[in-house]
Amino acid sequence: MKYFIFPVLFFVGLIATAQTKYITKSGEVSFEASVPTFEEVKANNSSVTAILNTDNGEFAALVLVKGFRFKNALMEEHFNENYVESDKYPKATFKGKILDFNLSKLKHQGYLHKMNGELTFHGKTKLLIDIMISISKDENIISVSGNFKVSTSDFDIKIPKIVSNKIAEEIELSFLFILKMK
Repeated sequence: MKYFIFPVLFFVGLIATAQTKYITKSGEVSFEASVPTFEEVKANNSSVTAILNTDNGEFAALVLVKGFRFKNALMEEHFNENYVESDKYPKATFKGKILDFNLSKLKHQGYLHKMNGELTFHGKTKLLIDIMISISKDENIISVSGNFKVSTSDFDIKIPKIVSNKIAEEIELSFLFILKMK
């Protein structure tokens, strides 16, 4: 029996190490929920972790919610305490797959691809289909960027009536990841 287990473990280890992954810990995610004629509701987080498995196109990102920075400190405080409850829900995650991903076809100029996946935020998960992304490769760096829209109701985020006309129901999210070979 032990003669059978060793070769199996060896090949499993070989397969696991053969995967090529690209990673960043300084990806950028921003969102905007501004409404015309009111104060800008916009934030940026530039310490997002993301990983791309180039063998199969699987992509994952982790955002620490308290990492979003606003122009206005009071707005940042309200965002964390009242709306997204970042102490209770400290992170947001995306797990998905880039469709028809082929590392050998990537070039310096960006290719448009579609990505499907699940965004988990504020304790809720939403399936996202056909997110358009631009992806390019230059030597050992892969850049992935794109944007999409979500609704506050998708994640059960309650906006108080007193400010509901100042914050958009539909939120525009954008991202940029510069990934390096692991």
